[in-house]
Amino acid sequence: MPKARETAVYTHGHHESVLRSHTWRTAANSAAYLLGVLRPDMRVLDIGCGPGTITADLAELVPDGRVTGVDHAPGILERARATAAARGLGNADFAVADVHALDFPDDTFCVVHAHQVLQHVGDPVRALREMRRVTRPGGYIAVRDADYAAMTWYPAVDGLDDWLDLYERVARANGGEPDAGRRLKAWALAAGLTDVTATSGTWTFTTPEERAWWSGLWADRTVASAYAELATRGGHATAGQLRAVSEAWREWGRREDGWFAVLHGEILCREPAPGEA
Repeated sequence: MPKARETAVYTHGHHESVLRSHTWRTAANSAAYLLGVLRPDMRVLDIGCGPGTITADLAELVPDGRVTGVDHAPGILERARATAAARGLGNADFAVADVHALDFPDDTFCVVHAHQVLQHVGDPVRALREMRRVTRPGGYIAVRDADYAAMTWYPAVDGLDDWLDLYERVARANGGEPDAGRRLKAWALAAGLTDVTATSGTWTFTTPEERAWWSGLWADRTVASAYAELATRGGHATAGQLRAVSEAWREWGRREDGWFAVLHGEILCREPAPGEA
C-alpha cells in the first residue's frame, strides 16, 4: 500500500512576520527537554526545520554526528542552508520531506525531532508511526507543540479572544489541530510508542521588548501572512475583522502590565533496544 501524503495546509506560511518568530527559536528555548539525551556522535532528523535555527543548534551539539533538516516547503530550505553555512557547520544537510512518508530507510536516526509540526499535519498518529520507523532501536522521538486553547494573557484586551477563536477555526479548517500540545501523549500511545515521557514548557512574553516583538509579529501576521489570506478566503473573517484583531494585538503590546504565556506539550519517546522489554 502506498504511504499517505500530507493533506493539511500549513496555516502560517512563511511571511516575514512568521519567520520573525521561527528564527528566534533555538534548541535552548524550544527543545530543552531533549538536550539531556544528546551525544556528540548522534545522527539526528529535524522535521519541519523551517529556517534552520534549531537544526543548526542541534548540529553544534552533535559535532561528531550529523543532522538532517527536512521541511514540506521547498522554498524555506535555502534559508536553512544559509543559516548552517553562516555558522560554519559541515555536519548539517537539508531536504524536502513529508512526515507521513519519510524518504529514509528504517532505523536510520538516533533522534527524530519535530517542533511545532504535529499541530499542522493531517494525521499526527501516522506521522508518529513514520517517525518511529526511521528511529533506531535505543533512539528517541522528541516532539513539542503549542496548545492554543491553553495560551493565556493579561490584561483582557478586547479582541484577543476573537483572535484565539479565529485562529482555531482557521487551523482546523486547514486540517490541523491547534490544541495539539495536550494530545501528544495520546497520539504517541495510539502510534504504538510505549516508553513515553510527557512534559510541558512555556514561552513567556512580558518585558517591553518581548511585548513589542510578540504583539508586533502577530499583529502583522493577522493582516499580511498566508494565515490572513486563508482566513478571508475561507469565510472565517473579513478584512475589517482582521484589522480589528491586529489592533488588539498592538494594544496589548502597549500595556505596561501585559503578560502572555504560551504552553507547549512535549513528549520524549524512547524506542526499546534489542533485548529490552
